[in-house]
Amino acid sequence: MRFVFRLASFAALCLGVIAATMDSIASVSASQYVLTTFRYAWMKVEPASLVSFRALVEERLGAVAWQVLDRWFFPQPAFAVFLIAALLLWMIGYRKPSPAGRFAA
Repeated sequence: MRFVFRLASFAALCLGVIAATMDSIASVSASQYVLTTFRYAWMKVEPASLVSFRALVEERLGAVAWQVLDRWFFPQPAFAVFLIAALLLWMIGYRKPSPAGRFAA
């Protein structure tokens, strides 16, 4: 199970780096600071899944939960969301080193 979390962490890290690279390229070409919000990135990739996610959240957690997500979570920069998700997934999948050492029997 740890492997799945580490693999998901790697995927989130790759997406975060790609989002940061795209933002930096857009910032340089526009000569101003450009950030892609998480909502905009999700809408560009698959808008139907955002609508179904909204229906799921409102059905399971209520409309207030969706309002919190809509006002706080979705306006965040996409690269920050992906990098924080990568960190959290890595922390879940982390394996502590053996206290006996690497070459213990």
